Amino acid sequence: MGIKDLSLPLILATMSYVLKGQIQSGPTHGKVVVCYLSTWSIYREGSGKFKVTDVDPSLCTHVVYAFAGLDENSMTVKALDPGLDIHGKYENAGYAGLVALKKNYPHLKALLSIGGWNEGSLKFSNLAASPSSRETFIKSVLEFIDTYKFDGIDMHWKFPNVRDGKREDKANFVTLMKEIKEAFMPNGYILTTAIGAPKYVMEAAYELPQLNKYVDLMIVLAYDYHGTWDGVVGPNAPLKGYSKDDVFNVDYTLKYLLSHGVSPNKIVLGVPLFGRTFVLEKPETEIIEFGQTPAKSEGFQGPLTKENGFMGYNEICAELTTNDDKWTRHWHEQSSTPYLRNGDRIITYDNSRSLAVKVKKAMEYNLAGIMAYSIDNDDFSGKCDREPDYVSVSFSGLHNFVEKFNRIARNPTLQRLLTNLNLPEAQKLSTLSKSSEIAHKNHLWTTESKPSYPLLRAIDESITLAIEEKIIMTDMVSITNDKPAGGNTGVSTNSIFTVVCYFCFL
Repeated sequence: MGIKDLSLPLILATMSYVLKGQIQSGPTHGKVVVCYLSTWSIYREGSGKFKVTDVDPSLCTHVVYAFAGLDENSMTVKALDPGLDIHGKYENAGYAGLVALKKNYPHLKALLSIGGWNEGSLKFSNLAASPSSRETFIKSVLEFIDTYKFDGIDMHWKFPNVRDGKREDKANFVTLMKEIKEAFMPNGYILTTAIGAPKYVMEAAYELPQLNKYVDLMIVLAYDYHGTWDGVVGPNAPLKGYSKDDVFNVDYTLKYLLSHGVSPNKIVLGVPLFGRTFVLEKPETEIIEFGQTPAKSEGFQGPLTKENGFMGYNEICAELTTNDDKWTRHWHEQSSTPYLRNGDRIITYDNSRSLAVKVKKAMEYNLAGIMAYSIDNDDFSGKCDREPDYVSVSFSGLHNFVEKFNRIARNPTLQRLLTNLNLPEAQKLSTLSKSSEIAHKNHLWTTESKPSYPLLRAIDESITLAIEEKIIMTDMVSITNDKPAGGNTGVSTNSIFTVVCYFCFL
């Protein structure tokens, strides 16, 4: 059985369920939160070591085990690290460790991701082109799922018709996904696919309307739009481009998918829990201009991930916690991107603020949810100070979500409108306010505590708030369009629009 879109009544019912004190083992907002787990993170040193037991399933609806591979000789699924994945090199690890999380978190779905960058494209091209190979592969997938008790798979072919692939990949990939889906249906297994976000990849790799028929979720890898490969400083995951003609941005990707036959209730927006690093060609450069300021061909690496041009958020926030005086903080308004500078070193990344902006955009498009890549790069142990600039002068356009919501909920004009217009669900706002209070026990913008997973929590809370805002905005529009039954409400049109304009959480 596939994953279906969750309607407004179900969202409200879920909130009501929480208010009645019932136990929920996962997110209560009704949207998908897919958490990728890069299993090699268990080999990192010190505070970077991430174990399956470090996963917080209450913040995820799906956890994706990345990655399994493809044996190109037998055309079967294979474990890429058998000692870890299968044979218990570490206690409570591997496939068994992940699936065991479902015992205490029955909402959780465990998926096995097959592919990834290092597995290449050519072997998948050969697989998809051969009917007999597809049959063998699908049989092995079913055996793998049955043996290790996964709930389904994530096909992570990077990318059809790109990287040594061939033109036929585009159609063959659809055939492969169709046959997998047909094989999954009797058992209700989940089938997702991860797709590249740049326009040239989407055009070359995917027959989107056809894929839309067979996948339960289409996970959009909406990051790595820019990096040291550009030769200039740029944002990793810009919400909008440098200009109206710039196609390398999240908003363009989503509009492209929606305009090419992909159902919004199948799209999961992938967001990065990591940043990109740059070293300036000219250290004396005073002003950083995204897309223009020259950078060297290699960035610098973090102490845990040890990859040039890449830093996990846990590395970035640790750097800010220990060496805050060395870095200046900046915000690029056009792309909604925070960035840091220390001399000739630049980090462009995502924090709670920039993720909240992307989440709101996803909710505006009524997407299925959000994917986080990857949770081992979050501050999963809660070691970092919260970034203080959320509400500083440099971030003057941002307001505290929770405080603003509660202020609006108590607004006497709005309360009078709800009462006087005799709305069928006049108590909705009060209910939402209470659910918001519960959902935001650890406030999104707090600087007093150090909760684990600050970015995952920001995603979870931002989804709730964006949904709430959308519900209330819809009702407010309805109020402005409907005349009250029984005379004057005592509320002017101007006051209505004054309240409406308050609902700009971002």
